[in-house]
Amino acid sequence: ITPKGRGYRFEKGCDYNEAAVYTLCRCGKTHNTPFCDNSHQIGFNGTETASREPYHERSETLVGPDLYLKDDGRCAFARFCHRQNGSAWELMRLSDDPKMRKEAIIAASECPAGRLVAVDRDGTEIEEKFEPAIEVLKDPEKQVSSGLYVKGGIEIESSSGFLYEKRNRVMLCRCGASGNKPFCDASHVSIGFSDPGKTGRNKERPGGKGRS
Repeated sequence: ITPKGRGYRFEKGCDYNEAAVYTLCRCGKTHNTPFCDNSHQIGFNGTETASREPYHERSETLVGPDLYLKDDGRCAFARFCHRQNGSAWELMRLSDDPKMRKEAIIAASECPAGRLVAVDRDGTEIEEKFEPAIEVLKDPEKQVSSGLYVKGGIEIESSSGFLYEKRNRVMLCRCGASGNKPFCDASHVSIGFSDPGKTGRNKERPGGKGRS
């Protein structure tokens, strides 16, 4: 995540080996970033506390002159909701201007936490549909390591077997400090979480599916 004016952009980092199964670290203590090395056995409490309600039931709808904005409040402090001409909320209120409307859509759609969704006045959600992928984010501006950006409707299963609603965009906690597990709540910023970067290879065997 890199600042550009009042807006932000993604910049590509390193690639990790692909496999059918990944065991990713949730406690923030691994020495094999971003993969689990059993460091959580020191006493990490990974109990999931986030609401299990679908996005459209827990979000509120904000109304602009030519654009709606759905907001569920799950902020990972990635700051893509801020553009050079204002925040997603400010731009939505100016959406009778085609330029501001376009900027509002970008501001909502680039939120990796999936907090914001731009909606046309006919009820159509406006966002790019991603292919399934998991990206490990860092935040150089704040000098911290960010969450796991899960894209494209990848299934997320809780430790109890509950399947969360499939989303096009969501951010998972990997610092271990979120109060909204398994989702990121920006605690990585307040605790100054920083991983050492790419330090190891994924040695998980293929087959099965991952858990949150």
